[in-house]
Amino acid sequence: MLTTNPFDDDKLHEECGIFGIWGADNAASFVALGLHALQHRGQEAAGITTHDGKHFHSHRAMGHVAGNFDRDDVMRRLPGHTAIGHVRYSTTGETALRNVQPLFAELAEGGFAVAHNGNLSNAMKLRRTLNRRGSIFQSTSDTEVIIHLVATSHCTTTLDRLTDALKQDEGAYSLVVLTEEGLIACRDPLGIRPLVMGKLGEATIFASETVALDVIGASFLRDVEPGEVVLVNDSGIRSFRPFEKVPPRPCIFEHVYFSRPDSVADGVSVYEVRKNIGAELAREAPVDADYVVPVPDSGVPAAIGFSLASRIPFELGIIRSHYVGR
Repeated sequence: MLTTNPFDDDKLHEECGIFGIWGADNAASFVALGLHALQHRGQEAAGITTHDGKHFHSHRAMGHVAGNFDRDDVMRRLPGHTAIGHVRYSTTGETALRNVQPLFAELAEGGFAVAHNGNLSNAMKLRRTLNRRGSIFQSTSDTEVIIHLVATSHCTTTLDRLTDALKQDEGAYSLVVLTEEGLIACRDPLGIRPLVMGKLGEATIFASETVALDVIGASFLRDVEPGEVVLVNDSGIRSFRPFEKVPPRPCIFEHVYFSRPDSVADGVSVYEVRKNIGAELAREAPVDADYVVPVPDSGVPAAIGFSLASRIPFELGIIRSHYVGR
């Protein structure tokens, strides 16, 4: 029986980024571009999984998207009109290639690949239960718990098995899932982590942030709603609401820190939120100072707002190199 927590050694970091696309030639190339735009959400590792109508193809690697997915030899091994991708910054699980997503499993009904942004707060409890039932885990990622719950579900379709699995999960999750039935996008009932939906020609896209749509020239359609499951396949786009509706609780840190300032999260400009926070701070806690100096990068819009509201000059006093790690 498992007696130690495989998640103990890890620390909370910035959340991961996910991207999925259905109905595009060379889908992996669009995913790679989208992951470039989401690189700020995870610099530890990246991965892409594709489906060509018959087979799944995957490449996962430690490090940044650039250097791993700008190579022709890698991209040639990722054919298909549908694909999902992930950039990782550990939230649970050790830093190792076995934890790099998308995670993939051959289930009874076919291949199943998943990319997950969030944390399952009851992952350890579920893992122990699954271990007692005979499940064998290959990683220390809480995302693998979802795969085992899907594998052991008694429902008939992959979509129903996934929904059944998610009803047992607690915590935060935005998912893109690639199966032989189609591309599935899910957001937890509280809407803790963001997930947006876009369109590029006939292709349908899901991403953690709107900036990933912008970089490939896709148009924003809408946010995936809290508790919504969206299935995209050759039959079209279908939306399901399998969870009991509860008041949404999106994570405030998406607007404060996680998201890129040029993103729009849950209908609100991240840049404007940060700038308004700075202005409100100037009104609530005025100071006598020579300059307003931001701590880059997420603090820059707030410092601009503070400067405008306080009429204290804005200056760059701290310079961050973008070519070194955190």
